[in-house]
Amino acid sequence: MDHVVYVDEKAKELEGLIAGTKTMVIRGATGRKLPYGRVNIGDTLYFINNDGEGKVGAKGNVTDVYNSDKISEDESILLVEKNQDKLRLTEKQFKRWAGKRYIVLIQIGNVEAIEPFGIDKSNYGNMDDWLLVKNIDNVRL
Repeated sequence: MDHVVYVDEKAKELEGLIAGTKTMVIRGATGRKLPYGRVNIGDTLYFINNDGEGKVGAKGNVTDVYNSDKISEDESILLVEKNQDKLRLTEKQFKRWAGKRYIVLIQIGNVEAIEPFGIDKSNYGNMDDWLLVKNIDNVRL
């Protein structure tokens, strides 16, 4: 399964993933929303900066996934803190994700920069930061 994942340009997440200093991405919400339960080991993630340019710049493989049960704010904060060495979140990102009731932690391996390409988002009305595309060729421009 292929996914398009928007990463924080200001926090230089894409650069960290390519350099290998960041090896995990996080998503969280008050309810179970995408990508909760939809990411599996072996899936391919295509990374795109949230800078409006709209170009995929790297890809990597999912090596591990953790979908939390409903957790308290304190448990959520502890979980994020425990994985901060892999997440490398800025203070702003930490405030965004820590404390959510449902946390998804996705460990990434084999991240490599690729020739940038655009994607067709017309089938994705709700502009979220995670697109489940099944096969990247379906959205590649």
